[in-house]
Amino acid sequence: MNVPAPPTLAPPVRPSQRFREVLGPYVLVIATGLVLAVVVGLALAGEGTAARWVGSAYALGMAAYTAVGMVRDILRGNWGVDVLAVTAIVSTVVVGEYVAALIVVLMLTGGEALEEYAAGRAGRELRALLDRAPVMAHRRDPETGAFEDVPVDAVQPGDRLLVRPAEVVPVDAVLQSGEADLDESSLTGESLPVSRSVGDPVLSGSVNGGTAIEVTATARSEDSQYQRIVALVAEADQRPARLVRVADRYAVPFTAVSFLIAGLAWAWSGDATRFAEVLVLATPCPLLIAAPVAFLAGMGAASRDGIVVRGGDVVERLAAVRTAAFDKTGTLTYGEPTLVEVRATGSLSEEELLGLAASAEQYSSHVLARSVIEAAQERDLPLEAATQAEERATHGVLARVSGREALVGKRSFVAERTGAIPVVELASGELAVYVGVDSGYAGALIMRDEVRDDAALTIDRLHALGVRDTMILTGDAQATADHVAAGLGIDHVLAECLPEDKVEAVRRHPVRPVMMVGDGVNDAPVLAVADVGVAMGARGSTAASESADVVVMTDHLVKVAAAVSIGQRTMRVALQSIWLGIALSIGLMLVAAFGYIPAIAGALLQEIVDLATIVNSLRARRAGSASLAAGPPAGRSAPERRSRQTSPSS
Repeated sequence: MNVPAPPTLAPPVRPSQRFREVLGPYVLVIATGLVLAVVVGLALAGEGTAARWVGSAYALGMAAYTAVGMVRDILRGNWGVDVLAVTAIVSTVVVGEYVAALIVVLMLTGGEALEEYAAGRAGRELRALLDRAPVMAHRRDPETGAFEDVPVDAVQPGDRLLVRPAEVVPVDAVLQSGEADLDESSLTGESLPVSRSVGDPVLSGSVNGGTAIEVTATARSEDSQYQRIVALVAEADQRPARLVRVADRYAVPFTAVSFLIAGLAWAWSGDATRFAEVLVLATPCPLLIAAPVAFLAGMGAASRDGIVVRGGDVVERLAAVRTAAFDKTGTLTYGEPTLVEVRATGSLSEEELLGLAASAEQYSSHVLARSVIEAAQERDLPLEAATQAEERATHGVLARVSGREALVGKRSFVAERTGAIPVVELASGELAVYVGVDSGYAGALIMRDEVRDDAALTIDRLHALGVRDTMILTGDAQATADHVAAGLGIDHVLAECLPEDKVEAVRRHPVRPVMMVGDGVNDAPVLAVADVGVAMGARGSTAASESADVVVMTDHLVKVAAAVSIGQRTMRVALQSIWLGIALSIGLMLVAAFGYIPAIAGALLQEIVDLATIVNSLRARRAGSASLAAGPPAGRSAPERRSRQTSPSS
């Protein structure tokens, strides 16, 4: 994954460059304010003609500038509400209300500046991660024992590092000295510090407490947890949101109503000025500002809760989700199966069967392979090297070990060499790894992968949020998947499927939009084609995170439901702000139609409407904390669960 360069390593910023960055959004506001001041000064000095020419020329120039962008949007098929602004400016100039025209221009440019300000406020949680990215690390010199400062990119697994009080842990590591209290709020959204002891994993991005600690790096910078979040947030902050101007869908009817009211007011009064007075109040700032500010605010709220939403368009799709599909292993379950029984059926003993299977599994990348190997090591069984080995992805591995041919994997995979294999009876939550030796069925390894403590709560919350259909898409055995689905109340199960089967199932599912939740490399294709792909990124693969629209950076599945809740609340706030702007604008237009609001007063009133929509849109910043008020369910976390596991026995 490409990680953005640390801010402190960037070239120094010249004062002129900083000036442009700070004042860029406000240049037109300042220019308009100066022109307005000059026009008022000329009018007060008795130079009415000069004031009219200066004000009218500048206003018409800004109208032309806006019209160019409007035409380009129309040619691309985007019908916005800019036509109202252009018409309001031109009509006020034509009827001689050039001061009102300048106020409309000030309102338009000021609206853009206010949007920039509100976007900066709403998105500061996203950018705070970038600002805190570790740059340097204190690495121990193996020869002298002294610590030296090195760029974080130079740290390699195995390096001994010093983390001083209040410093950010630079890379994923293991604690080597005493105990530590760490602030992991930027990673998990949990506000309380967590305690770690010697040998416990320490995530990069954690903030050390009041005591210096020593850690041993377990990953490079670009592979560490915090840098993955930084890269995802950087992309989310820069990715253009194709639905940011969601209010454009209201543009045509709002424009038509505005022109109708203005036209009727002109016809009824016989005064062209009335037409301009109405259209001054129909300028589109509330519609243009409301949705972007709400989306950015909602994305910031999600980020605070450890959920990275990669674009404003994703927010709208999250709000509309009606089907939720889940991978099983590592998503609905903890993804760390343990051996509970060895069922040998041939001449091999249980120890011999397990040792042979573990030796073959050394050449497999499947999550179950690691569990089989660990079970053999816990029993002190020797692992032999294979003279040849071949893995068929998601199916199993074939290896020649100590002169014997061992097949380990799915029932169908092993049966290709051994012939028919009886189905192994399993209890709820169990799965079987089948073993064949020398073309004959030799037995099965019974594994158990515990369902996450918050899985049932997640499904319940999704149903409460309007998700009509839930399903499991997994490569595991049908019986195992059925047990999990029955326990969680999931509607449909598609088991023993390949990655392409998952993709096809999501593409053809009739109840849309479809949200897919997964964590493994094999989930990357289906996450990419789903309407909303959600990756469990805390311990999931980089490929899955890069393919997803939403990345949950904690180990709580319930935050998948929180992401949907944030999307729904954000959309509600955005639409409320849009309708608030429309209602206020139409109400004021009706009053202006009877001649009670002069053009200048109308322009000033429209500024108040702008502010009302911005303030209302910023309410979406509370979406995260509101949706997660209940928090994850009580129960053991994954680290606790692992620490309490006992050695499997047959």
